[in-house]
Amino acid sequence: MAIFIQSINAASATVTPGERRLGQRLNSYLEDDYLVWFNVPVGRTRRYPDYVVLHPRRGLLVLEVKDWKISDFLKFSNDRWEVQLAGKRQTVASPLEQARQYMIEIVNQLQVDPQLRETEGNYYGKLVFPYGWGVVFPNITRKQWNELLSEHEQDLILPARRLICQDEMQESTDPMIFQEKLWGMFEYDFKRTMTLPQIDRVRWHLFPEVRIDERKQAELFEEEEIAPDLIKVLDMQQEQLARNLGKGHRVIHGVAGSGKTLILGYRCVQLADTLALPVLVLCYNVSLAARLKHFIEAKGLSEKVHIRSFHEWCGEMLRAYQAPLRDGDGEHWERQVESVIEGVEIGLIPRAQYGAVMIDEGHDFEPQWLKLVVQMVDPATDSFLLLYDDAQSIYRKKKGLGFSLSSVGVKAAGRTTILRLNYRNSREILKFAYDFAKGSFGSATADEDHIPLIEPESAGISRSKPAFKMLSRFADECDYAIRCVNAWRERGVPANEIAIICFQEWQGEAVSAQLANRRIAHLWTGAPGGKKSYDPSAEKITVITAQSSKGLEFQSVIVLGTGVLNDEEDVTSDLTRLLYVAMTRAKRQLAVSASAENRFTRRLKELGEVKVGA
Repeated sequence: MAIFIQSINAASATVTPGERRLGQRLNSYLEDDYLVWFNVPVGRTRRYPDYVVLHPRRGLLVLEVKDWKISDFLKFSNDRWEVQLAGKRQTVASPLEQARQYMIEIVNQLQVDPQLRETEGNYYGKLVFPYGWGVVFPNITRKQWNELLSEHEQDLILPARRLICQDEMQESTDPMIFQEKLWGMFEYDFKRTMTLPQIDRVRWHLFPEVRIDERKQAELFEEEEIAPDLIKVLDMQQEQLARNLGKGHRVIHGVAGSGKTLILGYRCVQLADTLALPVLVLCYNVSLAARLKHFIEAKGLSEKVHIRSFHEWCGEMLRAYQAPLRDGDGEHWERQVESVIEGVEIGLIPRAQYGAVMIDEGHDFEPQWLKLVVQMVDPATDSFLLLYDDAQSIYRKKKGLGFSLSSVGVKAAGRTTILRLNYRNSREILKFAYDFAKGSFGSATADEDHIPLIEPESAGISRSKPAFKMLSRFADECDYAIRCVNAWRERGVPANEIAIICFQEWQGEAVSAQLANRRIAHLWTGAPGGKKSYDPSAEKITVITAQSSKGLEFQSVIVLGTGVLNDEEDVTSDLTRLLYVAMTRAKRQLAVSASAENRFTRRLKELGEVKVGA
């Protein structure tokens, strides 16, 4: 069964009966090493072939589908046809020429990449894999077509090998005969198999929306006219999920580093083009909201996609609708939330303000918050997405979901997806962090309405083992952190890919002062306005608390001050989760330090590469 990256069901509003029928045949007649995209824009000009089919050995194929009947044809030429459509005589492009032009554009784009070009032999400079194009007539039999045009005319207008007819794509058709029809559309056969990196490079070129760190990669592409040597794209499951979320309520439960936020970003781009009302994206963490804002600004979608921290959004609602702030002794932010909930209940703050609502790091949301924001979705679109990982729940007083999704209005039964693969961290970092924290994650089982805890599986590359360093005092930890920063910078790690993570405000202030003394550009997010001003592209070292680091990621991370964490029994589980979050911010290098001993440092000594002294 072929893997459909973009399903027909996701485009049900525009799909024709013939396109659907061909999709069913491709799905059932092709093996699972075929990749199929339906009606997805390709390349720089964003043209829409009906079907793009990719096979590791066969190559790349474009299919154009026409639901015409034999009586619709009036006149033919090589590139223009006259047909009778909806009772009107029309001149249209030859479907074969349409498919050919799609493929020419694709080939021209892919041949720019040296890693997709032949370097020797008869095909020097050409693509390293075959390609082809063809036409499908789901409502015309081969006999009807042969009676309409002679063999000579067909050779000039639409050669037999480039066409699949109605009787050649029946349910009773032999799958091998059907596949042979597809293979006949290719120009040649190299008798070798594409590598997975080559397939990813094809996806990178054709579908820019699946690129990771697209802005940096696009800049490199423009300067060198080739794709970078190391490229990152959403994996097949992520791309399938992002393209096929469809309408309704959805929950994505993914481990740390599984690409949940990437999928959210793709979904924002997708919905911004189709919805009349704006898209609202909420998260608890102010620094994460700042990061997401930069992503949306880079896409030019700030007017259509509103990124807010939850409490920032509550404040905006109160001001926009002049709703009064409740009196009381509670914290200001708590009274803000209560006031918005009350304003919605009495009709002062309107419901259904947004075409879609998405929540990142949903495990940090209280049930009453979720119940509130679900009401903000326009019922006409009913588009709600909740991204969740209970292993990273560090803000809520009750760990685990603790309530059913249906009880707060999330209708996600049968629409929950689990992402187990961690792509962010090296294998060593993920194992180190998970082995440290796994005893504090609680139950691993639950029904779909409550969301289970899931164990991450590594898809990362192998790097050096995380280091744990025991020092005499916190000032020595700061010195160690700066030595790490300087060493990483000398190895070519950009400043914006380095973070120093601590647990208490005074620790952040201390290391920030040390960095300032050495004139090392940095951002201390604990300073006034620091969280909101976080810019992931700014050439600065990031100093941040573990609580504020959720949702962020850096190539190299040092975690300071673990020795001062309270290791009393009643808070151990919460702080273990917090340490897990801090450590899993690191993609390639991780160092952890302490200047006092507790149960956390003893466990870290057991797991890490221990370094003692200054």
